Amino acid sequence: MTKITTPDPRDPEIFTDAAAAVARLEELYNEATAFLCDSFAEAMESGSPKVRYRAYYPEIRIRTASYAHVDSRLSFGHVSEPGVHATTVTRPDLFLSYLTQQIALLIKNHNQPVTIGPSTTPMPVHFAVAGNPDLVVPHQGAAGFTLRDVFDVPDLTTTNDDIVNGVHEPQDGVGPLALFTAQRIDYSLARLAHYTATDPDHFQNHVLFTNYQFYVSEFENYARAQLADPDSGYTSFVSTGNVEITDPDAPLEQPLKLPQMPTYHLKRADGSGITLVNIGVGPSNAKTATDHIAVLRPHAWLMVGHCAGLRNTQALGDFVLAHAYLREDKVLDDDLPVWVPIPPLAEVQVALERAVAEVTELEGYELKRIMRTGTVASVDNRNWELRDQSGPVQRLSQSRAIALDMESATIAANGYRFRVPYGTLLCVSDKPLHGELKLPGMASEFYTTQVSRHLAIGIRAMEHLRGMPLERLHSRKLRSFDETAFL
Repeated sequence: MTKITTPDPRDPEIFTDAAAAVARLEELYNEATAFLCDSFAEAMESGSPKVRYRAYYPEIRIRTASYAHVDSRLSFGHVSEPGVHATTVTRPDLFLSYLTQQIALLIKNHNQPVTIGPSTTPMPVHFAVAGNPDLVVPHQGAAGFTLRDVFDVPDLTTTNDDIVNGVHEPQDGVGPLALFTAQRIDYSLARLAHYTATDPDHFQNHVLFTNYQFYVSEFENYARAQLADPDSGYTSFVSTGNVEITDPDAPLEQPLKLPQMPTYHLKRADGSGITLVNIGVGPSNAKTATDHIAVLRPHAWLMVGHCAGLRNTQALGDFVLAHAYLREDKVLDDDLPVWVPIPPLAEVQVALERAVAEVTELEGYELKRIMRTGTVASVDNRNWELRDQSGPVQRLSQSRAIALDMESATIAANGYRFRVPYGTLLCVSDKPLHGELKLPGMASEFYTTQVSRHLAIGIRAMEHLRGMPLERLHSRKLRSFDETAFL
């Protein structure tokens, strides 16, 4: 049997102070990653290691003997029933504020300490060396030894969405404390860097999704204006390739090749700024982006894209505030059955409607001239208009749909699935059922007049949500019967 070499063993420790608990998590995590990085560098140099190297993720664990008597209005901060609950942890530096807040609530609401120690989940070497620019894990066969024989590699048994999908089976009677395992988070952090060409550290707590690059230029203009205002609270702007500026007049070099999902971050010191992601066209992209951003536990995400208006009374440039979704995108059917309702979230709906009123300077009944609230249908066929009209149009009419796009229902449904507050405000860019197609000249005029105002509304809505206490924003509607304590 191959000898297994590990870091020096560490006994679990009990903490009643959240900050001290997180500091211990950082210590254990840094020891594990340093051990794997040093061992990997040594193995690559020798070419034929004689031992197996293994380190473990740190873990948070709490044991409760009674039901907590907590404020019934809270949707998080307490376990659902007595017993042992635990979660593995990665990148405690990245999740410092989040972990401190969640652990503090747990200790307070249950009047019990937490235990911090090594878990029994091995840390894959790929994730351990991810933060070291001098180390790169070679592809299979490129090293002088078989990687899997010497180091642990990503394992799908601990890299899945079983917890969020409600199909997780507790092991040894230990319930989950958080929605994502450490390996699942590490996997998404790596994917985010790949798809967006920005580090996960830059992502802010409020995320705007769009399906057009036109919004990026407007977002950059807004960001520069905010950086020029010393009272704005914004500290820097990050573009693809992790190019970061603090001077509003500083140049931003664009990469020769944009990533699949160009992403930009208008940052605040406490992470409460705004991230804009251009997911492009299609529900698959929408799912991919939200699958990975969800592990960062944002406070809200909104879709601000374009749609086809389905009613004759709508005009190009009108806004659509979604309060229901007809899900024909298909990409989430295996994770979230179509019979699951995706409810509107009152706090988000109010913020969006308020933002439209403020930016357009219209109120009450007059606001109805340019904005309609109703069902948004999302499909997976961009050229749906070319099919036999009787079937699709009849379903759209029966659902009372007022707009159609390819991303909104996916983003909303994944927000529901991942317990991230969500919302949709679309802008009508064509009306194919009424002969108004998105032709080049029409599109150019539309983009010139509407993109700036639409983005301003999305940003204003995020600013309203930022001022809302978390316990109000994170609705109980998004929590299941047997819910995790962590947000």
